[in-house]
Amino acid sequence: METYGDRLGGQFWERFTPERAERAWRTWLADGAPRWVALTGDELVGFAFARASRPSGTHEPVRDLELHSLYVLAAHHGTGIGQRLLDRAIHPGEPAQLWVADGNPRAIRFYERNGFRPDGATDDGATFNGLSALRMVR
Repeated sequence: METYGDRLGGQFWERFTPERAERAWRTWLADGAPRWVALTGDELVGFAFARASRPSGTHEPVRDLELHSLYVLAAHHGTGIGQRLLDRAIHPGEPAQLWVADGNPRAIRFYERNGFRPDGATDDGATFNGLSALRMVR
């Protein structure tokens, strides 16, 4: 909500309920892929997970591994937590792909520092709850 709350629009937030979030997480966790969380004390401040790549909208995967999600609370940006989460979810230098909101320059720069580059594939928001996105690969 911190990062994309103002970009997703009212319709998304009307549909977004704790029950819906729980169903989504249960689905994501069902494949058994490792998930990583970052704690500061007993506060959850970030998470990341990668999985076998899947088609996204009309785009077939171009790598076997996909970073599905990496999120760090804004108060912890710049602390190295995001880097540690990424390095555990996808080993440094390992070929992978990810989708990132094209209006998130901070995230794009982070992934570029980690060897990812846009490959030209984009999504107009149909797949990502209204957020336009671009695919990055390494």
